Amino acid sequence: MIEWISAHPALFWLCLGGLLLIAEMLGTAGYLLWSGMAALCVSLLAWVLPINWPIQGVLFAILTVISAVLWHLWLKRRKQSKEAENLNQKSHQLIGVHAVLSSDTENGFSRVKLADGSWRVYSDTPLQAGDQVEVIAIDGITLHVIPLKPTTSDGGNTLTNG
Repeated sequence: MIEWISAHPALFWLCLGGLLLIAEMLGTAGYLLWSGMAALCVSLLAWVLPINWPIQGVLFAILTVISAVLWHLWLKRRKQSKEAENLNQKSHQLIGVHAVLSSDTENGFSRVKLADGSWRVYSDTPLQAGDQVEVIAIDGITLHVIPLKPTTSDGGNTLTNG
């Protein structure tokens, strides 16, 4: 077996790369991806060029480190989209949403109905039930809103998510 592996280094690296990629698919969160890719590259080089085992091992190590570092730098530079940042934070997705007040403000506080829930809102200016507002910030479970001028023929009494 050892003689066969020594005679066919490209197949050894191909099998190692395949096994590492299969192990990666089992859930190692990216740790084996770059080692598997490096093994496949060494397999290609060993098939094309007559290089000995120690050089193949060094190439495998160098390619693994280089590919992992490049991947890390790419991830670091890549900007997360605003949608991805707020994926599991429903309240942050509400910034910019237009809604209609359910009741008059008392001491700056009132309520709005958004989707299937009712939210507490705060406004610096006194507002009346039926006024259309825009969410500008979130503080815990309180939405900070500003009044909007009526833009529809019914005085702005419509709920618009957007």
